[in-house]
Amino acid sequence: MSAEPPELSAPGAPGPLFPAPAPRPAGAFDPPVPAPVLAPPSLHWRTTVLLISAFATILLGSVLMLLPVPFVVLRPGPALNTLGREGGHPLISVSGHASYPASGSLDLTTVTVDGGPDQRLLLFEALHAWFDDTLTVAPEKAIYPPGESLEKSRANDQKDMTTSQESATVAALLELGIPVPATLTVAATDGVPAGSPLRVGDVVTAVGGTPVPDLVSLTTRIRRARPGSTVAVTVRRGGAERVLQAPTKAFQGRTILGIQLDPAFHPPFQVTIRIDNIGGPSAGTMFALGIIDLLTPGDLTGGKDIAGTGTIDADGTVGPIGGIQQKLNGARRAGATWFLAPAEDCPEVVGHVPAGLHVVRIATLAQAHRYVQQIAAGTTSDLPTCTR
Repeated sequence: MSAEPPELSAPGAPGPLFPAPAPRPAGAFDPPVPAPVLAPPSLHWRTTVLLISAFATILLGSVLMLLPVPFVVLRPGPALNTLGREGGHPLISVSGHASYPASGSLDLTTVTVDGGPDQRLLLFEALHAWFDDTLTVAPEKAIYPPGESLEKSRANDQKDMTTSQESATVAALLELGIPVPATLTVAATDGVPAGSPLRVGDVVTAVGGTPVPDLVSLTTRIRRARPGSTVAVTVRRGGAERVLQAPTKAFQGRTILGIQLDPAFHPPFQVTIRIDNIGGPSAGTMFALGIIDLLTPGDLTGGKDIAGTGTIDADGTVGPIGGIQQKLNGARRAGATWFLAPAEDCPEVVGHVPAGLHVVRIATLAQAHRYVQQIAAGTTSDLPTCTR
């Protein structure tokens, strides 16, 4: 007997070869067939895109860094000893009066400005300077008035330097008690009390019948009057002298006429200041101290290295300057251990004094003169600073 053939089932039907599927639980469903996806880009393609992006970013950054910006950088400039020589000649020389050799240093300090209207600073230069504690980044308009060319700015700085030298000479001579005759011409009357008969162009020759041949005489005579009173002022107007009854007023605790003068000074001997490639009025105080040292026997500094800055008026008032932080650093680099700083610049001094430099606060030439003498003598414990 032949064996029975195996039982076969239709394809897909339950049977020995195709067992029946297990029963589906309620709510069961077949998962959807996933849609075909694109293959990820090759590593070579992604690297190329990244390299192109990086190159474009670097190129754009480089272009931006080369853009000019309306800022300037202030950096420490050279310090020059007013008692020394520059370019083969003394910075200060005296003729017609005895003068004396001096050792030590009374250094004027300077600031170098990068950038300006005709040589714009680049962005990368400004950013680099921003992170340097010895440099200051400032708006261009803070240094150069809008519309002013670099050439005109330098011409104005040179004019200020010339005026500063004249004021320094007068202030130094007056500090030493040497009279300096002057022609006192009224330049402005904006501040005179109502009804004042003084006019622009008047030359003041006397107050209360007493001649005033110089600025000190005029100031002294006016200050003796009571504020609000009237004083007899003799002026020369149109070639004739006349006596005017001019009212006075109070200003900062003093009696004044309220006029602005344009004095023409006539020193009794010649003081010459020669300096190249430096402009502005900020060297006035150090020039005045240098003149005092040359006109008096001995060494005013005691051989010490003293630097400083500050404008100077003919009456000896010391005024503020710009770039005090750079001047402090420049002075220290030049070897100075003492620095005379205008009182009004003290807020900019605090926290920016280089190690090894001692700052002394000054408001007048008389103070500066006295403090330098104390430094020379080594009696410095009570010198005023910018923090006390």
